[in-house]
Amino acid sequence: MDYKKVYQSWLTNRKLNAEGKQELESVKDNNEEIEYRFGAELEFGTAGMRGIIGYGTNMMNVLTVGRATQGLAEFIKTLGAEAMARGVAISYDTRLKSDKFAEVTADVLAANGIKSYKFTAPHPVPMLSYSVRALNAVAGIMITASHNPKIYNGYKVYGADGAQMSPEDTAVVVGFIKKIDDYFSVPSPTIEQVKKYVHDMPAKVDKKYYKELKKLTLSKKAVKQCGKDLKLVYTPVHGSGYVPVTTILSKLGINTTVVEEQKNPDPEFSTVEVPNPEFKETLSKGIELANSIDATVVFGTDPDSDRLGVAVKNDEGEFEALSGNQTGILLLDYILTRLKEEDALPSNAAVVKSFVTTGMAKAICQKFGVELFEVPVGFKFIGEKIKLWERDHSHTFVFGFEESCGYLRGTHARDKDAVVASMLCAEMVCYYTSIGKTVYQRLQEIYKTYGYVLDCNISIPFKGLNAMKEMNAVVDGLKATPVKAFDIYEVNAIRDYSKNLKTDVKTGATCEIGSPTTNCVYYELENGSFICVRPSGTEPKLKIYFSVKANNKADAEAALEKMQAAVKKIINA
Repeated sequence: MDYKKVYQSWLTNRKLNAEGKQELESVKDNNEEIEYRFGAELEFGTAGMRGIIGYGTNMMNVLTVGRATQGLAEFIKTLGAEAMARGVAISYDTRLKSDKFAEVTADVLAANGIKSYKFTAPHPVPMLSYSVRALNAVAGIMITASHNPKIYNGYKVYGADGAQMSPEDTAVVVGFIKKIDDYFSVPSPTIEQVKKYVHDMPAKVDKKYYKELKKLTLSKKAVKQCGKDLKLVYTPVHGSGYVPVTTILSKLGINTTVVEEQKNPDPEFSTVEVPNPEFKETLSKGIELANSIDATVVFGTDPDSDRLGVAVKNDEGEFEALSGNQTGILLLDYILTRLKEEDALPSNAAVVKSFVTTGMAKAICQKFGVELFEVPVGFKFIGEKIKLWERDHSHTFVFGFEESCGYLRGTHARDKDAVVASMLCAEMVCYYTSIGKTVYQRLQEIYKTYGYVLDCNISIPFKGLNAMKEMNAVVDGLKATPVKAFDIYEVNAIRDYSKNLKTDVKTGATCEIGSPTTNCVYYELENGSFICVRPSGTEPKLKIYFSVKANNKADAEAALEKMQAAVKKIINA
């Protein structure tokens, strides 16, 4: 069927609700809009699905959510009655329709005789991840589009281990979803089924989560000494982080001032351009408040509270927003330092980072004698390492992070956790305060010790139904383009992650990377710097990552400018 026929079939279906009918009627004369809505189906991948909120097969709505849930239900039923009885944990953030999509999810599961445990208020990703294992659930579902603009929402599926569902199981679920041609055929539960199968999340889950986090503290003495006097400003940016972040900081005795106008849920995220704490602009109200009360540090979390943005005062007393890489190396350095000082660093300690995350992590891990593992972008790959090591005991996970402000210490969750990251960053501030140092000063010491590294990424937006196809074509074009240098930096080796193959540019010798496959090109440069190009898996953007090693900041910035120009020339951006 072509998109116009699919549009008409939805518009005339008697099961379409009044909201959907009105919305689809409003675009009847807009062929481009109809094609976008019905010219494709919202893709369900290893990160679930994510799209613009609205009616159509290519958008986030009660029908696409119901269809996805029916596909998951069919998968769970193949696992048997015991799996169905174990149930599914469900959470949602503060985005538009998140609560409604969570309700639809629970209803469809109930109609299939599958138990669910749904949080009664917005809860973040890490608490959903934790709840799956705490309840011995067979799966978990998080309704969120993370840090995307307000027009988006999404649907993330977690396996029984609390990590995002494995590619193998996801493929099976997708197979079941694709068999459902009629979106309106998804069953609705009876009142009796809702009563029998839909349950509120037990209150004990929250309490147990906070207990797990408190076990991960590293500087109790410093927190006791400095916590009550610390001036820390926090903004949940209208998201789900407000309760858990303030709760854990309060339990530790760390003084926190919340940005009042960003405290309450707001699906419009009306005080920010985008609710992404990676951007300094998103922290601007927090920084404004921090300046007025002479605070030391500013924290901000995204709608599903899996990402933490941090701003600290520099030597001139002005707030600088740290990049995800900078916060990551500060936490890495702090965690390994404190574990070593307390003689608690495991002999088989391991750190995991995505391969687009700063190259400085390698030098820090080498100093502490800790093994570093690189995985593709996506915290599920870090979760897979945790699962593997719990099984074979070859390594002990101590920290995992991604450049996009995602961090995890502990194995209570298997996804990014801005709640535990907030706790660790707060006690890190207390620790350095207790020894007469600032976090910014420690960052400069790290640069002095390991050499200056400038990490950044740029995004090139794509639009339309063919956005993903066009982005992948750019990456495929790079694979076919011989590149020996990016301006002043020669290329030592090229990694083609789609083929799991690394090629030495000078000799032509090849070897396996030893990584899950993904469409990505990674250039290893002569001095340990790198450039990486990949399509985003969550939004229509081509992402280009740069990690530049240099003698100092000025040299790194000059080199970065030349490297960016060279890359843009190659991809004709």
